[in-house]
Amino acid sequence: MKNLTIALAFLFLAFGGTTVQAGDSPEVGSAAPGFHLQDQNGDWHDLGDYQGSWLAIYFYPKDDTPGCTTEACNFRDNIYAFKAIGASVIGISVDDVDSHKEFSDKYKLPFVILADEDGSTAKAYGVLRDWKLMQIASRQSFLVNPEGVIVKHYEDVDPETHTQDVLNDLEGLMGESG
Repeated sequence: MKNLTIALAFLFLAFGGTTVQAGDSPEVGSAAPGFHLQDQNGDWHDLGDYQGSWLAIYFYPKDDTPGCTTEACNFRDNIYAFKAIGASVIGISVDDVDSHKEFSDKYKLPFVILADEDGSTAKAYGVLRDWKLMQIASRQSFLVNPEGVIVKHYEDVDPETHTQDVLNDLEGLMGESG
């Protein structure tokens, strides 16, 4: 039944269904909302853990679905480029730790994916969507500078090209601040 609910929700979105947004996203130039979430290994992470470095936070709807897999694997395949410029990548969805563990292991993801099971972090970032059948995080991303300030918000993300867009923007932003 759960798989049917998920399938119906994705069909709803794919064919132009409307969703309800949980709240407004934080503005570029404002402090990034904090979080305290577990990763795919059960370890806890806080926004403060990344203080002093650049951070790409990407929200995605569901582990092991086509677009989410494409996006995660593109981040995986470019992780050395992120590390080379001193940036970290975090994926967040409302899936649980066990689902994240399976997804991470299956695709050998070398970065943190956080389980926002109650949707509070997605809501704080304004990306939580209610489809009446379930809640998911919409596919949006944020770049956070070393001071914890949001410097870029991606509202319209293409899973195929997003990783390169983020890398290009990070390199430009780092050049401006350096």
